[in-house]
Amino acid sequence: MKAIEGGICAVKGVKAYGTKEGKMGLAIMLAKGPAAAVFTRNKVKAAPVVVSGEHLKECGQMFNGIIANSGNANAFTHEQGIKDAISMANLLADKLKVDPHTIGVSSTGVIGRPMNMKWYTDHFEEVFKNLGNTPECSEKANRAIMTTDLVPKSYAVELEGGIRIGGIAKGSGMIEPNMGTMLSFIFTDAKLSHDELQERLKIAVDKSYNMIVVDGDTSTNDNVFIIATGESGRPDMSKFQEGLEKVCMELAKKIARDGEGATKLIEVTVEGAKSVEDARKAAKAVVRSPLFKSAVYGKDPNWGRAVCAVGYSSCDVDPRKVTLEFSNGKDSIKLVDAGIPKSDEATLAKAKEIMGFDPLYVKVSLELGDAKATAWGCDLTHEYVNINASYTT
Repeated sequence: MKAIEGGICAVKGVKAYGTKEGKMGLAIMLAKGPAAAVFTRNKVKAAPVVVSGEHLKECGQMFNGIIANSGNANAFTHEQGIKDAISMANLLADKLKVDPHTIGVSSTGVIGRPMNMKWYTDHFEEVFKNLGNTPECSEKANRAIMTTDLVPKSYAVELEGGIRIGGIAKGSGMIEPNMGTMLSFIFTDAKLSHDELQERLKIAVDKSYNMIVVDGDTSTNDNVFIIATGESGRPDMSKFQEGLEKVCMELAKKIARDGEGATKLIEVTVEGAKSVEDARKAAKAVVRSPLFKSAVYGKDPNWGRAVCAVGYSSCDVDPRKVTLEFSNGKDSIKLVDAGIPKSDEATLAKAKEIMGFDPLYVKVSLELGDAKATAWGCDLTHEYVNINASYTT
């Protein structure tokens, strides 16, 4: 497996393009084949989430493409929001002369505002006529869905035998998927059924997007779509799973690294847990903790906040067995060793130095079993408050 350039347009059978004007954006991604998706668990689901879920059921899990917008979440918009999401699907379906149920719809932006449908319809032809399969086309689609993101997020791999998997994503705030505002669109030219895609996607999402935290808010709009064009034949399923997880993890880390106002990525690995579920709970608790995130921003070696988060995560833990270590990828320092705190001045000074690096790696050993998990997050800065104190103004 190797990383390749081109984003989603590296995949055979995919065309894309997008346009962005201020906060408003429109992207179209065309790909024909079996489709699968994972959506937010927020009980207040945005209209495009509802409509796309219904479309997957109605079309036999076959899609012809996806239309996505930024500038408006189309969430908490009730009946009119559903009508607008259907209208978005119809825009693309009518142009392609296909069943609207074969079109996925996705939105991101402010909650509770009516859609400015005129803007999207006015810009539709511009996007459609420029659809292509170049790296630039993939980036145009990627930028069209950005909101407070500072950078586009794209990743693609080629497996042995030539099968490719490529994805783009957006997400910067309102991020703790339970599948943030987080959108991701993944395409592959492997020949796979809907059931195979759904099974493989769920496993990959649990290890990647479901393990990132920026601020602990689960968006109304989270979605991860995958469409398989089938143009490169059947894959080795274990290699395909490895490739899909690689794409999802790299995109997830890019989302965490680009958290609103963030200055560094935090990677927390919990090992020695009784179960994978316990390891995931503990790792996410640490990257979710506003106190620990603030300490990382200030390079304050207040490591007790990480131990505290593990303790309230509801995982099984024996304080006498816990080991905590900080690392910058080269140097490391143990702050707790088998339950014994290391709070001498030299240790704390070294920890402070390491906390100045990006990324910061945190390892917690529970010594209760063999399970492990990794979560990703970012530091909490003054700029996060500034961004979200004036998001709509």
